[in-house]
Amino acid sequence: MLRLLTLLGLMASLLIPGVSFAEDGYRMWLRYEPVADQSLQQQYRKSLQQLVINTDDATLAIAKQELQAGISGLTGQAIPHSRQVSEHGALLVGTPQSSQDIANLKLDLSALGPEGFRIVSADIAGKRATIVAANSNKGALYGSFHFLRLLQTEQSINSLEISSAPSVQHRVVNHWDNLNRLVERGYAGLSLWDWGTLPAYKDNPRYRDYARINASLGINGTVINNVNADARILTDQFLEKAAALADVFRPYGIKLYLSVKFNSPMLLDGFETADPLDADVQKWWQARVKKVYEYIPDFGGFLVKANSEGQPGPQDFNRNHADGANMLAEALEPFGGIVFWRAFVYAPEQGDRFREAYDEFMPLDGTFKDNVIVQIKNGPIDFQPREPFSPLFGSLEKTNIALELQVTQEYFGFSYHLAYQGPLFTEALNADTYAKGEGSTVGKILAGEVFDYKQTGMAAVINPGNSRNWTSHPFVQSSWYAFGRLAWDVNLTSAAIGEEWLRQTFNNDTGFIESMQEIMAISREAGVNYRMPLGLTHLYAQGHHYGPAPWHDKSGRADWTAYYYHQATKDGVGFDRTASGSNAIEQYHSPLDQMYAKPESTPEDILLWFHHLGWDYKMGSGRTLWHELVYKYDTGVAQVEKMQATWESVKDFVDTERYQRVKALLKVQLRDAKHWRDACISYFQSVNGLPLPKGSPKPAHELDYYKRMEKSLYLPDPWYPVPSGH
Repeated sequence: MLRLLTLLGLMASLLIPGVSFAEDGYRMWLRYEPVADQSLQQQYRKSLQQLVINTDDATLAIAKQELQAGISGLTGQAIPHSRQVSEHGALLVGTPQSSQDIANLKLDLSALGPEGFRIVSADIAGKRATIVAANSNKGALYGSFHFLRLLQTEQSINSLEISSAPSVQHRVVNHWDNLNRLVERGYAGLSLWDWGTLPAYKDNPRYRDYARINASLGINGTVINNVNADARILTDQFLEKAAALADVFRPYGIKLYLSVKFNSPMLLDGFETADPLDADVQKWWQARVKKVYEYIPDFGGFLVKANSEGQPGPQDFNRNHADGANMLAEALEPFGGIVFWRAFVYAPEQGDRFREAYDEFMPLDGTFKDNVIVQIKNGPIDFQPREPFSPLFGSLEKTNIALELQVTQEYFGFSYHLAYQGPLFTEALNADTYAKGEGSTVGKILAGEVFDYKQTGMAAVINPGNSRNWTSHPFVQSSWYAFGRLAWDVNLTSAAIGEEWLRQTFNNDTGFIESMQEIMAISREAGVNYRMPLGLTHLYAQGHHYGPAPWHDKSGRADWTAYYYHQATKDGVGFDRTASGSNAIEQYHSPLDQMYAKPESTPEDILLWFHHLGWDYKMGSGRTLWHELVYKYDTGVAQVEKMQATWESVKDFVDTERYQRVKALLKVQLRDAKHWRDACISYFQSVNGLPLPKGSPKPAHELDYYKRMEKSLYLPDPWYPVPSGH
């Protein structure tokens, strides 16, 4: 009885107002904690006396709810809602169509498009007000979230003049969730989508908060299932479930997309072929698409992985990628749907996997329909810690394209390592393709400033799970945030985005921000250094892609081995992609092809991507290639040690739960960094027979130890299957 009473007392205490709870990361960057700067808090209270939204639209109802919750949390002062400006300090949100006051201001909204917004300070009937105006309710919602971002990052709102519109039309997150709730390359638990309770329980608060998180960044689409698709996603059973999710996402401006299996007619209805030029196959897809739109009237379209890693595609029927994509596009076209057709392709017979996407898609440039978007990974191989940009960027002049990035840390330590991906994303966006001379960056291409694309996109594989904080490692959230902000504005810097995220997710203390920006700035480079510096790539153990296995040289196909990529011998290391090798450099525009042709003009951070060089090759530092390689590995370990020390120094600025979690994970990361460093140095030293540079510590174990640990130390938790590909 005593135990029961104690338990009941504890349960009752959870309902008492004022009882505090541990910060667990669930709120992401939408925490709305009280503003610490008292002068700013007074400014906010004075400026935010009244919220005016003059419509019952569902999207603006969300804006109202978000603004009232956010302003109340940030200022400690409730903001009442009304339908007209009646006092000083009004916050007016809407469009010229929903608000006569906004219409009377005659704000120039012509450059904003359907999703942009303006935030201005102005007088309305002699009363000072802040206006969030847009051409659509969705734009007004995005503007509302941006206004809350200003408050959370403690910026003055006394005299505002902000205009913002998205750089990219389709800003889409990709999930690799399977219908059994296992998530391929997911490191934060089971799938968000509880298929067993859908559609009955579509009011799961987690679905709503997922939509809020994405809408706060301007993300306007989500692909809810794995690109290694299950054909059953197109059955009535699962369409009904998907439609329930679409209902939740719709008022947040988010369209739902589905990954589909190309041979679905064969799998679902016993067709003997999935030939895209077969009339009966075309009719099947047309009927199935019509059914999808009956369930989801605003359905976004399909994402397709075809003829890659065993997935079926048009090449199985002697057709090409354009034949397959256009067949689906024709079925979707009457409803306004689009096809994202992935360019991630490679075949066993290809001499250099680097070349294949370009070699397959370039001959088809200009043959894809206008509602097809070819989705291209940032690099030519597979989300490696560092890759040169894919040469398809800047080359597909007549084909709509999307950039595909990865937030889930498949190659960056899963949910165990801190690795802010903002620098990787901006590195890809700022890469100059020279397609039309200097300045033809990937970002400008996606923004439609280089070629006359009908539409472009940016996609990110995010893979949050049912872990309470969505991403397991708190700092994986920062990469999700960075993707969304860059998809909205490709010109932002990773440093500025990181600062925004820190201020909203933790606090605005200057000392804390400066210290943490240092961690975030070096975290990606540290991951490169202790894994695969100087352009080495894909040294992972097969299957899990977590620990090192540079010795791996036998597999079902050559490009599933590490040796294929590093080609280390006693004489040298690296993959020759110049004219004397695979000549992949010919896929780049001038002057890049000439620059990559010579090791001395190739940037050292991608040197071994393009050149097989002797271990004694002289680097810019004056060190030999071998000594530089060891130096980079040592540097990576030192950088993680620096990250640990910095995190320790900000203990007083971070809540206990998140502080302890990151501290523990940094300990794991340092263990792994040392393991990577020692395993790779041991292996390469066994190949070249060279001594370590003076002062560099000897690996902790012999090479055989690291080989034995390849499969035993780094397998993920038991419920994660070892996937075949992605």
